[in-house]
Amino acid sequence: MAAQAARPAETVQEVRLTAEEQKMVDDFAKKINLHDSNAIMTYGAGTQKKMSDFSDQALANVRNKDLGEVGSMISGLVTELKDFDVKEDDGGFLKFFKKQSNKLVALQARYDKTEQSVDTIVNALEKHQVQLLKDVATLDQMYALNLSYFKELSMYIAAGKKRLAEVRAGELKELQDRAAASGDAQDAQEAKDFGAMCDRFEKKLHDLELTRMIALQTGPQIRLVQDADTLMAEKIQSTIVNTIPLWKNQMVIAMGVEHSNQAAKAQHEVSELTNQLLKKNAQQLHSASVETAKESERGIVDIETLKQTNAELISTLDDVLRIQEEGRAKRSEAEAEMARMEAELKSKLLELSKTSR
Repeated sequence: MAAQAARPAETVQEVRLTAEEQKMVDDFAKKINLHDSNAIMTYGAGTQKKMSDFSDQALANVRNKDLGEVGSMISGLVTELKDFDVKEDDGGFLKFFKKQSNKLVALQARYDKTEQSVDTIVNALEKHQVQLLKDVATLDQMYALNLSYFKELSMYIAAGKKRLAEVRAGELKELQDRAAASGDAQDAQEAKDFGAMCDRFEKKLHDLELTRMIALQTGPQIRLVQDADTLMAEKIQSTIVNTIPLWKNQMVIAMGVEHSNQAAKAQHEVSELTNQLLKKNAQQLHSASVETAKESERGIVDIETLKQTNAELISTLDDVLRIQEEGRAKRSEAEAEMARMEAELKSKLLELSKTSR
């Protein structure tokens, strides 16, 4: 019996409590009535209910966010920009427009159409970015709230286990000793009933420990979601401030080159020599523009980086899942151990009952 009385205190997980919080635990432990069946059933239920409501809120926050849509928009933006190709290839600059009577007009029309699509995508991405930043702030609040639930549950568990250890070492032992000394069946039944109440309370404490474990696991999960939101917001920012301006700069250069080409054609009838010089200058300008574009493009973030980040995130989630499975196995072992000890207690009570005869 002494070993059973000491066991709950040995399984209490260490929790940092201030002196004031520890005093609250000690004072609250004295008020716990293990003779009240209803008090045992509702012990800590309020905090468990708040944890349940918190989980619903967290689930709603995840459901309302579609990061896949953001990724599709970024991919669509890249496709729009790739489709608009202004490089010179075989057959001359802007081969696509070689059949047009006015290359500059055709180029401007195509640019206007692409710019409209790009602006639409950018506006949508900016809205998603604002929402992601709001979500990060909301998740900070959720993290703090989850931490307060964890502390509250820890204090309930600490107070409960302190009281359970005191009762088992004091009142329950006195009842068992009295039943053993008197040999009276009523005394034995009273000791058995009170022991069962203590066992029920211990199971309730174990249930609270499971809830607290959920709170403990929820903290890192919230941070993982925050990291994903932050990374996506940064990706959107990079796209808006780097990719779009770079594309527009290239468009300006392309139109400048086309202006030069038209000027070269206008000067062709004036002088062959002048015409040759203008062609040479235009060719040099084109080469410089292409090289500049190539160098500028090197600054764009590679999609492979995002893939690697995503793989790392998935790996992290797999590790969290593995830890949860291990925790579930350990809790199952703990329940089996409690069942064994309960059987030992029942056997002892039966032995006492037989002795009383």
